[in-house]
Amino acid sequence: MSSSKRLSRAYKNAHTVLFDDSSRFVFFSDCHRGDNSFADDFANNRNIYFHALTHYYKEGFQYFELGDGDELWENTSFKELFDAHKNVYLLLRKFFMGNRLHMIWGNHDMVYKDEDYVKKHLSTYFDPVDEIDKPLFPDLDVHEALILKHRNSGQEIFLIHGHQADWWNYTFWRWGRFLVRVLWRPLQVWGIADPTSPAKNYKELIKVERRIKKWILQNNSLITLAGHTHRPRFASPGGIPFFNDGSCVHPRSITGIEIKGGEIELIKWHIATKEDGTLQIVKVVLEGPKKLQDYHKK
Repeated sequence: MSSSKRLSRAYKNAHTVLFDDSSRFVFFSDCHRGDNSFADDFANNRNIYFHALTHYYKEGFQYFELGDGDELWENTSFKELFDAHKNVYLLLRKFFMGNRLHMIWGNHDMVYKDEDYVKKHLSTYFDPVDEIDKPLFPDLDVHEALILKHRNSGQEIFLIHGHQADWWNYTFWRWGRFLVRVLWRPLQVWGIADPTSPAKNYKELIKVERRIKKWILQNNSLITLAGHTHRPRFASPGGIPFFNDGSCVHPRSITGIEIKGGEIELIKWHIATKEDGTLQIVKVVLEGPKKLQDYHKK
């Protein structure tokens, strides 16, 4: 099956989420939450991520995670990740309990396409203090894709991880997982990158983006927001409406996309130094904001 057919199938089967100009959305992907070992890329930015997520929770945003939130290639069980980053998952639970959590699976957490796996591993967690299982994400739906649809204009935004345009990481993801666990995870500790990852292979990154853009043009310039490549992308009105929220494993920063007040913008959270030498976590706008209606095909 071609990447175009995989993307079309995902769009056809996508669940729709309605929104309007009062909606407040934040999109992150490629967190790669691990076990807090030397191989855990997320560990370096977990404080930045937690601070940003706390801000979005207080400000009433809905949280969309566009795949590869959990690193289940390097790690064999969700419990390892939960134990390492319990505060993050309990914060995500707050979004979940307020119907403000939307999850998409990517190639590194593709096991979440199995509803039984999600139910078994993510529904509850064991609390060692009370020595009982407590609810975490009961009845959580993890999607391959989502469609945001404006209540008034009918404008659609297609949300996907993006590995549908990467034949190796979609079709042969089990082989990729095997290679990462057996070979690249030990080497990663020594700084050797995984060559199967488009985030670390520039030529493959370009190919993935080109395939997605081609599909967008074949589908009436549908606004598409993805992750996977870890490269932030922000479209200009009149161009191909392809957006990428980047990742949460950049050196000392995380990137994402916000939609609020009918506008879209690319943002970064990072650690900055004040004049007195103290450190603070701040948000900066990298591109935008642009009105969503400026991308609307009538």
